[in-house]
Amino acid sequence: MEEIDFEEVDFLEEKSIQIREDLLKMIFNSGMGHTGASLSNTDILTTLYYSILNIKPEAPQWPQRDRFVLSKGHGVESYYCILADLDFFPREELDTFCQYQTRLIGHPSNKVPGVEINTGALGHGLAISVGMAQGLKMDKKEAQVFTLMGDGEQAEGSIWEAAMAGSNFNLDNLTGIIDRNRLQITGNTEKVMKLEPLKDKWESFGWEVIEVDGHDHKELLPVFNSLPLKKGKPSLIIANTVKGKGVSFIENRAEWHHKVPAAEELKSALAELSRKRGGNSRD
Repeated sequence: MEEIDFEEVDFLEEKSIQIREDLLKMIFNSGMGHTGASLSNTDILTTLYYSILNIKPEAPQWPQRDRFVLSKGHGVESYYCILADLDFFPREELDTFCQYQTRLIGHPSNKVPGVEINTGALGHGLAISVGMAQGLKMDKKEAQVFTLMGDGEQAEGSIWEAAMAGSNFNLDNLTGIIDRNRLQITGNTEKVMKLEPLKDKWESFGWEVIEVDGHDHKELLPVFNSLPLKKGKPSLIIANTVKGKGVSFIENRAEWHHKVPAAEELKSALAELSRKRGGNSRD
């Protein structure tokens, strides 16, 4: 894997803090949202959108663009904040999140520039991504397709049908990512529907699999930059994460799956994030 650019890592770490601050304010202002899931996936999305994806905010439908599908649609808050930060749409529009007649509804909507497809009903994103990847191959386009799934979502049978198809068609332009935070709305994934051995299952379906720390940009960057993991096979990244990452009183708390911070909680969360600015280590 290529040498790590620590300036890029520092930028991504600072950007991730900003996005967490933005999404917390957005959820607080709207009075609704999926706090834990969005804090969990922030580092994955910042790495993709600021360092990996070949996209043009000024031309969201550019034919040569890489495609991203947020299969775990309930993690949309970080997604919207990133798209706004990259000027896909005006940043001021974040204030309309989940309000009457807004484009920024509680799950991804393709009325929003930069969003490829409506998602939210779990289990569909990977199948859609398989179709996108196969279409790009047929059109002889070099673009890549990425889809971010939740770990609770792995209980959906459609995930495994899509996984089988992805390997059957040798879609090495397709990368699946699992936000492996081990918590879903009803509790621990291993108690709700046991997933382990998750890596072995995906490998048995013909995917090349790697596990990473989903909050460490030093691990995420070189893996994304080395795709495909193996020529002729789709890639699967199991990103081990912490639900609610970045705010200590939210981390690893299942009740924060769909909980909105109160005013004092928001103040405390923003203060904690602020203290992290410039204090990230490279150990």
